[in-house]
Amino acid sequence: MIQDRRATVVLDIGKTNAKLTLISPDGVTLAEQRRPNIILHDAPYPHHDTEGIWSWMLDTLRAYAAQAPIGAIVPVTHGATAALIDDDGLVLPVLDYEFELPADHVERYGRLRPAYVNSHSPRLPAGLNLGSQLVWQAMAFPAEFAKARHILMYPQYWAWRLCGVAASEVTSLGCHTDLWQPARQRYSALVERMGWYKLFPALQPAWQPLGTLKGALAAQTGLPADCQVLCGIHDSNASLLRHLGGTEAPAVLSTGTWVIAAAPGKPLDSLREEADMLANCSAFGEPVACMRFMGGREFGAIAGDASVACSEADLAKIVLQGTFAVPAFAAAGPFARHAGGLVGPEPADAAERYALATLYEALMCDYCLSALGVDGAVVVEGAFTGNPHFARLLAALRAPGGSVGGVGRGAVMATDDTSGTTCGGWLLHRRDGNPQLQGHVAQPLQLAGLEGYRQRWLELTAG
Repeated sequence: MIQDRRATVVLDIGKTNAKLTLISPDGVTLAEQRRPNIILHDAPYPHHDTEGIWSWMLDTLRAYAAQAPIGAIVPVTHGATAALIDDDGLVLPVLDYEFELPADHVERYGRLRPAYVNSHSPRLPAGLNLGSQLVWQAMAFPAEFAKARHILMYPQYWAWRLCGVAASEVTSLGCHTDLWQPARQRYSALVERMGWYKLFPALQPAWQPLGTLKGALAAQTGLPADCQVLCGIHDSNASLLRHLGGTEAPAVLSTGTWVIAAAPGKPLDSLREEADMLANCSAFGEPVACMRFMGGREFGAIAGDASVACSEADLAKIVLQGTFAVPAFAAAGPFARHAGGLVGPEPADAAERYALATLYEALMCDYCLSALGVDGAVVVEGAFTGNPHFARLLAALRAPGGSVGGVGRGAVMATDDTSGTTCGGWLLHRRDGNPQLQGHVAQPLQLAGLEGYRQRWLELTAG
C-alpha cells in the first residue's frame, strides 16, 4: 500500500524534447509541460541548453506546487551524455552527442577503447560512445577537465543540481559508453587507462533518494522542504522497468527519436558490433541484449516535415506498387554505413510518404527483434503508439502462437502510454505501485503481398 499520498514529478529529457509530468500517487497524470531540447552552437562546441532547461523546470515546478503536494522529483534522460562538474557547477558545457569529433581523435580513440567482447558497446559515430566524448574533452580542454571533481551521467547531473548530492548509476553508465562492462557489472579498462575512477561518485540504485531539495530551491518553487530527489535513470531503461520481474519478460520496443529493441533474458553472445547491437543495463544492473536505430529521425526523413496520416489503402498501394525505403536515413543502427534511398515508384503525396515511413519502421523493428532472437511477445511503448498502423503491421510480420505473461507468443501489444519513460520514472518513486499495462493486442493488418514485400526489402538491404 502506498503510504505517502504526495505526487511525483518526472523530469524526462529526451533528445528532441524535455518534459515535466506531475503524477498522482495512483499513477494518474495531473499535468504535463514540454519544451524543445535545444542545442546551442556557440563556443566551445555544440552543447545542451542546460540553463534554459533549468529555468523552465523551476518555473514549471512552481506551477505544479500550487496544484498538488509533491513528494519526489525523478530525473530521466537520454543516454550518451555526461556533465563535468566542480563544487560550483559545470566546468565545461554538456556536449551534444551528435557533434562530429575531429578525425585525428577518432583514430586515436579507436586504439584506447575497450574490446567489444568486454563492453558490449559498439563503435558508434560522432559522440554516441560517451567515452569518446570524455577522452576528447580531456585532451582538447585539459585545464578545464582537470578542475572536474565528478563525471556525472546526465540524469544524475540534474539530481545533483536539485539536491547537491553526487551519484553514479548503472543504466546510464552501461548505455554504449565504453565505460562499463555490463556482464561483469564493473567499470571498463578505459576508465582505468584514463585514471578516472576517482571522478565517478559512488554507485546508487536508480530509485535511491539522494537527498531533499535544496532549501533555496524549495523556497523558490514552493515545493515541500522534505521533497526527495531520486537518483534517476536512462530513458529506455525507464520504459523497460515495469516489464521486469516476471517469469518471462516480453521484448520491449521503446520508440521515439531512438527506437530501442530490448530483449530481457536473451544471451549476449549473439550480439554483433557491426549491427549496432549492444548490452544495456537494467535498473537492477542486469545486462539486457538490445538493438537500436534512430527510428523517429528516420521516419521524419522519409515522411517529410508535413506528414499526413495515411490510410490502409495508402499502405496497400505502396506494397502493391513496390515502393521501398532502403536504410539508412540516420548515422546509427544496423545499416548506418549505407546511404538510404527510395526504390520503385515515388510516393504520390504526403499520405503515401507517411505510409512508406510506417512500413519502413515496422520492417526495421521486425529486423531488430529477429536479430535479437525474439520469438515471443512484444510490447510497443512511446511515440509510435500514436501511429494507428504501426503495431498492426508489426503484428502481421511477427509469428503467432503460444503465450508470454498473458500476451500471446508472437503477439504485439501497443500500450496507451505514449511515454513509457514517464511510467518508469513514477515507478522509481512508487516501487510498491502496480501500474496496469493499459493497451491492446494489435490485430495483424491484412495486406496482400506483405510477405513478398518484406522479402524484397531484406534483399535490398543485403545488397
